[in-house]
Amino acid sequence: MALEGNIVDAAKALTLGLSTGLGAIGPGIGVGYLFGKTVESVARQPELRGDLLSITFLGLALTEAITFYALLMGFVAFFLV
Repeated sequence: MALEGNIVDAAKALTLGLSTGLGAIGPGIGVGYLFGKTVESVARQPELRGDLLSITFLGLALTEAITFYALLMGFVAFFLV
């Protein structure tokens, strides 16, 4: 029946969207918290600005990688399952 294929395609599309969207919530909160604490730290000790920013950008890269893993798993569910 043709309707069954459409339901499976819709479920795959929902899986891709939900996995990416839900996977981006945590890193979004983490990045906001990370930069908020960096601003707070620079306000307390401005002479450490360079050191703090380099550590902050390392944390940013590691936090944003989680979003790409969620997107990758969404693609796996979409194309391989």
